[in-house]
Amino acid sequence: MRKILFFSFIFFCSLSSFGQQYIIPMPQHLEVLQQASFSLKGNLVIGTSTFEAQSKYLAHQLEGLLQSKVTLKKSGTVRFQKINHQVAGQHDYYELKIDAKGIVISASTDDAAFYAVQTLLQLVEENQTKGSIPALSIKDYAKFTYRGAHLDVSRHFFTADEIKLFLDYLSRYKMNKFHWHLTDDQGWRIEIKSHPKLTAIGAFRAVTEDVKDSKLTNDGRYGGFYTQEQVKDVVAYAKKLHIEVIPEIEMPGHALAALAAYPELSCTGGPFTVGTSWGVMDDIYCPKEETFDLLEDVIDEVVTLFPSHYIHIGGDEAPKTRWKACAHCQDLIKKEGLKDEFELQSYFIKRMEKYINAKGKSIIGWDEILEGGLAPNATVMSWTGVEGGIHAAKTGHDAIMTPVSHMYLDYYQGNPQSEPLAFNAELRLDKVYSFNPIPKELNAQEAKHILGPQANMWTEYIANFKHVEYMLFPRLLALAEVAWGTSNPDEYKSFEKRVIHEFAYLDRKRINYSKAIFELNGNIVFKDGKMYYELSTIKNDGTIRYTADGTNPNIESPIYQGPLLVDQTVTINAANFSVDRMLGSVLKQDFVISKSTGKSIQLLHEPSEAYYGNGAATLVDGVNGNKQYFKKNWLGFNGQDLIATIDLGTETTFSNVELNVVDQNASWIYYPKAVRVYVSNDNQNFTVVKEVGKEVISESKGTIKLSFDQQTAKFVKVEVQHLNQIPLGSTGAGSAAWLFVDELSVY
Repeated sequence: MRKILFFSFIFFCSLSSFGQQYIIPMPQHLEVLQQASFSLKGNLVIGTSTFEAQSKYLAHQLEGLLQSKVTLKKSGTVRFQKINHQVAGQHDYYELKIDAKGIVISASTDDAAFYAVQTLLQLVEENQTKGSIPALSIKDYAKFTYRGAHLDVSRHFFTADEIKLFLDYLSRYKMNKFHWHLTDDQGWRIEIKSHPKLTAIGAFRAVTEDVKDSKLTNDGRYGGFYTQEQVKDVVAYAKKLHIEVIPEIEMPGHALAALAAYPELSCTGGPFTVGTSWGVMDDIYCPKEETFDLLEDVIDEVVTLFPSHYIHIGGDEAPKTRWKACAHCQDLIKKEGLKDEFELQSYFIKRMEKYINAKGKSIIGWDEILEGGLAPNATVMSWTGVEGGIHAAKTGHDAIMTPVSHMYLDYYQGNPQSEPLAFNAELRLDKVYSFNPIPKELNAQEAKHILGPQANMWTEYIANFKHVEYMLFPRLLALAEVAWGTSNPDEYKSFEKRVIHEFAYLDRKRINYSKAIFELNGNIVFKDGKMYYELSTIKNDGTIRYTADGTNPNIESPIYQGPLLVDQTVTINAANFSVDRMLGSVLKQDFVISKSTGKSIQLLHEPSEAYYGNGAATLVDGVNGNKQYFKKNWLGFNGQDLIATIDLGTETTFSNVELNVVDQNASWIYYPKAVRVYVSNDNQNFTVVKEVGKEVISESKGTIKLSFDQQTAKFVKVEVQHLNQIPLGSTGAGSAAWLFVDELSVY
């Protein structure tokens, strides 16, 4: 790491006369040769005697960039040469030397030559207006052999041309694996000629609100699939970009689309419909011979389409509910001498692995394939944390690190109030950049089994490709540097400068991206019995301006100079400005003031640490929580009631209490079964003034309003009873239900 930091100093200081060179991912080593440069003007000649494919690719790209003719000859001012370079941990080594005479690309492999070209193209773009590239020497290599990104096309479908765009984005930043999530409960996306109902039925689902603007079939269904010819075309396109396409065929869970087409492959016989909601479904493949026959037929066709070394078989989130009640499954457990349903899953995976291995392929599975015993030659994709990867590496198996904590791009990357809808968690740019794929628990030998990182793009809330772009950028840039092996969290600000500079490229390409890097943060603070709204920026530059009349701020709006007192219902809009230009997006915050806002509040039970918000004060801060995002402005309780007592300060007259709750069963979140309101003047003796049950709550649409005869009291106690266990037939059946509550408003 010291060498990287040393060269980083040269990189950013010694180029001052030429301007900084904003390369992503940062090369391992870069230095200035002399105060000279290579001219980009005139007729460029590229030699083709070595790495001919890369020569032609470079010529084509340069013609587009420079809008001038680039000549291909046996030798030229830009030339490639083959070198032998084999050093452990230095994958795809290349050298790039630029001086006044020309450019020499020395590479150890075809892949390395391609990555050298990507670096050169970034240098050309950076220096195009100057007309020359400074004289540089770069010696570069990848730390990890696996540098991956995943795209879920099952929850929402994206065209083959959009997949190619995704591949373009990966290739610019030297990513080399594309994990194509082709099957799931909500859609089967790959043509299987031996079983046409997989796409005729399984590729289309009923329309839900999130796809109302999408293209539909003539009979009003939503979806799509890739023909085998389209798959071949995408794979060939990826090969030119030196990207390996890894298909995923989910098993034994996430199989509802396939079961809708072939219900006889289930434990119950169906009937089923293709999934229209998100979550974990109880109906999965039944491990009987006809199931294995179909899956083997699928594998037979998949292996002919994908030259990848790997087939991803999923293996995650496979509830054992149906298997426990299935006579065939129980008989199979006895016949095979298995201990339980977890070992039955291992039997399922091992049987499919043996078949796939016989086809010359290896399997990857999500870390649940560890349950019941790991298949002999499997690679583990560790997503629930890093523990799966640690276990795999310590037992001699390869692992790919893709933990939810750092690698899930369907999470919000900024304030949910100013970001498009996403999964209810947060993953900011600096968090991605901080990821170290090699867990500290591994020794040097074990660490060799960590192939590299992968970021996952699940698309439950991503209905179009522009939204995919938005969730990908700029976090892809952080992933790329982590995967290449030159990320350094201590130098994050330096990386951030390169990211902001890269925005100009994204703008030119009309790529949609998040500007959360410029966003404001808004925090509610309580002081001396009053409530304030405090604004701050992630970056300490620019000027914060705000309005309190609901309009968007502009350069004439008041300058924020300190916390804003909130003592009435108001909408505060704020943004960061640099000179006359707004940076990022507008932060909007609505405050609805009631008689309980800002008052003292006590909870009988503490909320879950993961959903703690701002503690008990979250319930009386005048802010109604976003029902799609639970990390902020909500309190979450798992298997416990909310019992809150509000001290109104003095005897107060009121006749209404309102509260917000959430019902998202796929995420194990349920409406409460009852709500009660009590009043008291001594905080000891309470009287019930209102109670509502399931019927009223289910009709509330998440905002429960309790009206009662006018009361005069100092204390209000609100009791919200959780559902207890999740009912049978629902996702997570038998587990404790979650209860989410926000804003106890007294009127």
